[in-house]
Amino acid sequence: MLKRFLPLFTLIIAACTASSQKEEHSLTERKIITAGGTITEVVHALGYTDQIIATDLTSTYPSSMQDLPSIGYRNQIKAEGILALGPDLVLIEEGYLNPDVVTQLKAAQTNIQVFTKPTSVEGTKKLVTDISAFFEAEEKGMEINASIDADIADLNAYLESQESQPKAIFIMARGPETVFIAGDQTFASEMFKLAKIKGIATGFDEFAPMTPESLVSMNPEFLVFFESGIQSVGGKDGLVAIQGIDQTTAFKEDHIVALDGQYLSGFGPRVGKAALDLAKAVRQ
Repeated sequence: MLKRFLPLFTLIIAACTASSQKEEHSLTERKIITAGGTITEVVHALGYTDQIIATDLTSTYPSSMQDLPSIGYRNQIKAEGILALGPDLVLIEEGYLNPDVVTQLKAAQTNIQVFTKPTSVEGTKKLVTDISAFFEAEEKGMEINASIDADIADLNAYLESQESQPKAIFIMARGPETVFIAGDQTFASEMFKLAKIKGIATGFDEFAPMTPESLVSMNPEFLVFFESGIQSVGGKDGLVAIQGIDQTTAFKEDHIVALDGQYLSGFGPRVGKAALDLAKAVRQ
């Protein structure tokens, strides 16, 4: 009797093995497109960098992402450009793509996964947890979150040894004539809290156009920029083209801090390190 069923058992085992091998192969050969620099960072931290075939302009870390085909930036991104690359999976930051583009991708039966961009350390850890769960890499996700906790512990240990709470503002510059100040409810206000910096641009949410009068009246001890913002005005020497900036204590004492945009604002797995670098930069 047993001999009669051996061929059947053999076929079942072979089919299961083939299915398992095919699934494993598909996971390792999966073609991923990411839209959102923080999502890209998490996918990289989880160890799936080699599966990313294209990404958006905000995905500057790791640096190898800048060598990949770019799908563009926010409203510039078109469904046709994504579909032409033949992805198996598209990971999207919530609200990053035009809703019509998302609808078109879904109509084309593209596998889309949407995640919320974090604005706090807890949000960062939740994003790591959510993406690692999707990839069935929960253990690696827990390792990443443990590393974030360790970085925050290092930040707090440093701050405990410091007594000062410098006054600063974050300036978003896109050339000397297009300058905004970050207020409440921004990445800058949250990063300032982490780094125990007194943000003095308050009373308004998001970003507001900067005027020479407002800058002079606030008179910050430190001015914080993205590196790209400094470059947009021609480097540190070009900052004088921003009206009113030369009258601030920060400018007079050369208290100008510039950090990479994605590093400072992304709230990715490096958030604790970014906050520590910012905290040290205003206390030198």
